[in-house]
Amino acid sequence: MIDTEPAPETMATRAAALFRDFRDGDEAKMADLVTLLTPILWHTARAQRLDHELAEDVVQSAWLALVRSAETIADPQAVLQWLIVSVRREAWRVVRKVDRVEPREFESDDLVTSREDLPEEQVLRGEDQGRLWQHVATLTERCRELLRVIAFADRPDYAAIAQALEMPVASIGPTRGRCLAKLRQLLSDDPSWETS
Repeated sequence: MIDTEPAPETMATRAAALFRDFRDGDEAKMADLVTLLTPILWHTARAQRLDHELAEDVVQSAWLALVRSAETIADPQAVLQWLIVSVRREAWRVVRKVDRVEPREFESDDLVTSREDLPEEQVLRGEDQGRLWQHVATLTERCRELLRVIAFADRPDYAAIAQALEMPVASIGPTRGRCLAKLRQLLSDDPSWETS
């Protein structure tokens, strides 16, 4: 008899289970789903050049759209992908609208600022993390986007990430490796970077 291990639970399968429970009437599961997926959605929105407030609006809009469309999503396994794609599309729409109304230059800091970047949080995190994010901001847009999405998922679902980032699944690992190697090099070349 062959002993088979169950497949590891991915973020997409956890999201699907929570979404299925929500649709079956357990409304508390939506809060669990929000807790699980908001970090990845937040960073997806921020990667599209949205400031803090606009990113919050985009993520909130995606959650509201999901609740409104809950019954029309045929496969709960697709909920993670559905949300990521919804956030990206809404972020693109907002960026186009904002660029028409209020053209402005985006600083590299705009790409990494989030709720964690409040002054008191920066002090708690220390200078090293700020320096790390400064180096991340110098990477290519593709690297920044991929690292942001993968960094905030304990078990990244490469299929959903590939779809959301419009890249082949097989290229995620190698691209991630190249991006991390470049970041490592940037950090090792920085005399003020200290490793513990």
